Amino acid sequence: MKNTPCVVGINLGHDGGAALITDTMIVAIGEERLNRTRYSLGWQSALLYCLRAAGLQLSDVDLVAVSGIGRTPPTRTETGLIHLGIDADRIIPVDHHLSHAYTAYCLSPYQDATVLVVDGGGNNNDTETYYRATRDGIVRMGGNPPTRARAAGIGATYEAFTNYLGWHEQEAGKTMALASYGDPGHFLAPLFDLAGTTVHGRLTRTHAAGVADLADRTGFDFGPPDTRGTHELGINAAAYVQDQTERALCTLTEQTIATTGLGNLCFAGGVALNCVAADKIRRLEPVTGYFAPPAASDRGQALGCALYAWHRLTGEIPRRPLTNDYFGRDYTDEEIQQALNRDPRSGLVERHRTPFTWRRESDIAHTAAQMIADGKIVGWFQGGSELGPRALGARSILADPRTTTGSDTLNERIKHREPFRPFAPAVLADHAPTWFDLDVPSPFMLLAPPVRPDHADKIAGVVHIDGSARVQTVDPATTPTFANLIEHFHQLTGVPVVLNTSFNDREPIVETPAHALATLQACDLDAACIGPYLVEKT
Repeated sequence: MKNTPCVVGINLGHDGGAALITDTMIVAIGEERLNRTRYSLGWQSALLYCLRAAGLQLSDVDLVAVSGIGRTPPTRTETGLIHLGIDADRIIPVDHHLSHAYTAYCLSPYQDATVLVVDGGGNNNDTETYYRATRDGIVRMGGNPPTRARAAGIGATYEAFTNYLGWHEQEAGKTMALASYGDPGHFLAPLFDLAGTTVHGRLTRTHAAGVADLADRTGFDFGPPDTRGTHELGINAAAYVQDQTERALCTLTEQTIATTGLGNLCFAGGVALNCVAADKIRRLEPVTGYFAPPAASDRGQALGCALYAWHRLTGEIPRRPLTNDYFGRDYTDEEIQQALNRDPRSGLVERHRTPFTWRRESDIAHTAAQMIADGKIVGWFQGGSELGPRALGARSILADPRTTTGSDTLNERIKHREPFRPFAPAVLADHAPTWFDLDVPSPFMLLAPPVRPDHADKIAGVVHIDGSARVQTVDPATTPTFANLIEHFHQLTGVPVVLNTSFNDREPIVETPAHALATLQACDLDAACIGPYLVEKT
């Protein structure tokens, strides 16, 4: 029987999902992890997942907070929750950017902070907003005027260039990776003007049409559309938008901190996933502390809504400083065995039915480390899944970082990604400053510092063309099994780093043991470590 407050958050937009909070737990998941469709709308399966994980029913939920994209937040009727029997007075709409702000501040380690939200667009044409956050509340201080076109925002501009280059606007990480190969000075005019804390971008239309229109007005040649990193002018266009975005964000950060008077910065919205820009922002002189939630994009909207609902229900700003991003539920050995035995109750849908063997290991981390040191590429499935887009040692594919052999194999045979996209290093936290120009923890893979030159050739598989790396620092206190694996690898090779990428192949990251087993069978992974079980193809 429920004897604690319980709130739920739901996101009705793209990257839909649900989150549930009690005084003892938080569980959250994106709908795409369950329906296997990237950037999916929807929340019904995610809500059921959260309720089951908490052992609760809809009748136990005190308050449901809901956000979406569009001119205004969704109405109670538009949520569809009344149809499920939830009283209208238990449903509260939440402003899209305010939800981001709650995620950024409530999960941060800071008591007082400036909260900056930058994304492709929220309600009322919001693209850049900022807040003063304290234990007393989160107060909006300013943002772009609603009369300024969304196309002129930082996030919408970056999306437009990404779209022009041939990718879905949610695939901005590809533009960021490609940018390092180009010349940002090939195009000389600024892309953004700032008047105080208001951004005025040069685009007048969203998506690829906005970039084509900019080219017509300026005479800039961004190359043909849809070149996907194969045309020099398109590569320079990626470098241009990345450089201009970094400049705008740094100036905006300085201006907002000057306005709020609070040097700790909490950054959210999809643009906060730009780890190259983030590494520059956190080094700015006015920034005394930096935090971005791992689910900074709309994947975190449901969680932000739930945090807002908790505040509304209890009168207290929830303070849940994050040490990891594992908001999914654990799977029991029995559930894993159901998938391994091809039991229909596991939900296994085998795209390629291949023979495999499996056995329980006494030390799965040691076994995996030895396989990686021997050049194997291993799927790693442990504990509850990550909420954000980065695999952080719960739903990962791991490989040897010492040469480019593993990364080339990953791109060509397993992940089927563009060759210009780098892979990330997961490094033991105590060793991070020695291997990278990094003096702060980076547990969520949201910073891209330079690799120390004297170590770069030792981890060639995770060094980007510009000498940087999207680092994840791994603390044994918060991620013991993953840290144990890296420590074993360190003992075997002298390198306290493994190559870490998400456990998927052109689909959402795997969530269940059945998803992991299906992906193992469908691609060229050598093995998968699912809980304590080693699974190998025969």
